[in-house]
Amino acid sequence: MGRGILLSGGADIDFMIHGVFSYELFGQTVWITTTHICVLIVMLVLAIFSIIAGRTMKKAEEIPKGFQNVVEIVVEMLDGVVTNTMGKNAPGFKNYIGTIFIFILVSNISGLFGLRPPTADYGVTLPLGLMTFTLIHFNKFKYQKVSGVIKGLCDPWPFWAPINIIGDVAVPISLSLRLFANILSGTVIMALIYGLLSKFALIWPAALHVYFDLFSGAIQTYVFCMLTMTYISDAMTTE
Repeated sequence: MGRGILLSGGADIDFMIHGVFSYELFGQTVWITTTHICVLIVMLVLAIFSIIAGRTMKKAEEIPKGFQNVVEIVVEMLDGVVTNTMGKNAPGFKNYIGTIFIFILVSNISGLFGLRPPTADYGVTLPLGLMTFTLIHFNKFKYQKVSGVIKGLCDPWPFWAPINIIGDVAVPISLSLRLFANILSGTVIMALIYGLLSKFALIWPAALHVYFDLFSGAIQTYVFCMLTMTYISDAMTTE
């Protein structure tokens, strides 16, 4: 079983998830995989960035420059996206949307740095979809009450309720599968290129990395967050 975390050129490359090491828990063997390691690396990078950003903003200057300028641009950009999409409901969700946006984006583009993108594992994207699903229904019951939720399920006719329930259940599945499949496909294609064309995979694959890791990764991050904001806004609509 392979132990590598980084993607590297050569005929022995593959795009599967491998166990790094295992331990016994309640009589069961539990594996720490490449996904766990890559998620940890992404979290450490974001934690370090957050600590440095927090200390920088405590000493913020009136005219931003350097790292302070970067932090303010990121925050203002994310706040603008959430405000333009959710309107008056934006203040309560700026932190959540900003957090998942940065996490998903960094995870998606981590392939540029030799990591296997954590979002190429359904075990990472499904919890993200379930968190959105929980927020959707929490706000639906909060703003529409039980009567409004039941009325929505029976729209346009009561016998339509099972189909509406299936539609609600499909939300986290579609969200997570869309993100997972798009990132995994890029990972698979790049692995095949390096594995089958190792002797000819010089320099030119960089253009494919820009597309699959950077461009496609940014698009999928935006789509996931935009759909999250749209679903939550719809759930908070009382009319």
